[in-house]
Amino acid sequence: MEEGSDYRRWDELIPDALGLIFSNLPLQEILTVIPRVCKSWSKAVTGPYCWQEIDIEEWSNRCQPDHLDQMLEMLITRSCGSLRKLCVSGLHTEMIFNFIAENAGSLQTLRLPRSEMSDSIVEQIASRLSMITFLDVSYCGKIGARALEAIGKNCKLLVGLCRNLHPLDTAGKPLQDDEAYAIASTMPKLKHLEVAYHLISTTSVLKILSSCPELGFLDLRGCWDVKLDDQFLKDKFPKLKVLGPLVIDYYERNDWDDCSDSSDAYEYMWEFVAGEMGEFDEDEDDESYWDDEGRLEELELRFYEGNNEDAELYGWPPSP
Repeated sequence: MEEGSDYRRWDELIPDALGLIFSNLPLQEILTVIPRVCKSWSKAVTGPYCWQEIDIEEWSNRCQPDHLDQMLEMLITRSCGSLRKLCVSGLHTEMIFNFIAENAGSLQTLRLPRSEMSDSIVEQIASRLSMITFLDVSYCGKIGARALEAIGKNCKLLVGLCRNLHPLDTAGKPLQDDEAYAIASTMPKLKHLEVAYHLISTTSVLKILSSCPELGFLDLRGCWDVKLDDQFLKDKFPKLKVLGPLVIDYYERNDWDDCSDSSDAYEYMWEFVAGEMGEFDEDEDDESYWDDEGRLEELELRFYEGNNEDAELYGWPPSP
């Protein structure tokens, strides 16, 4: 760097600043391109600075379960206990739920839609999720009132809950108010609640409203047996916004805490390595780690090593 320059070299920025900048990049680039630039950038992305918020929900919807577990373990390990927000879909194993709970000391927002957790697993890990303020367990078909009660009793800071169901999972079944009563009896601080397509009655909804005085938004789309008078709601709960039961259009996600990654990064074929990245070596020979057939189901967990010819073939930018 020239003496007297008004500009500071990027590789001289502190890791915290680099992590803040890199967190605005697509996950693909953070894991595969940034580590190849220089030692300081490699250190920033292999440390906790980029991983206080982890959103791999879109990617997890179409990856293999074993790849998902390895990726999640790697990223959570890198957070070094500083993880505040985690968004991932379709988890299957008890081991990965326990791993998340073990590293949830700072976790505030947790989205686990379409995951295969059970009541017993939730009861085991709920005490380690005490800092959670927002939880999404929508479309988790194996949990019920027991799990929600355990969450409510242990997550005293909870102000947002998504517990939407798929209409095909509830069609033709009798009313089941047990989850609604579990919410009413254990989650008094709720401000945002989604229970779309639940088989609940008007009585159980009124119990939630009387037990959660701070509730400002309630999603009842598809809860066809709930009958609430508009004037009654306006008089008794003037600050409450109720959506439904009439379904105007398809509804799956909410605007409470948008975790989606609108980047087109997931359109690329990309590879990772499960584990810590080795020491950066400027003289290291490039090797081709690309799957020749380029099929997602045969994806290997490896880092992009900067082979420019392969990079151009798959739409990657050349390695710096």
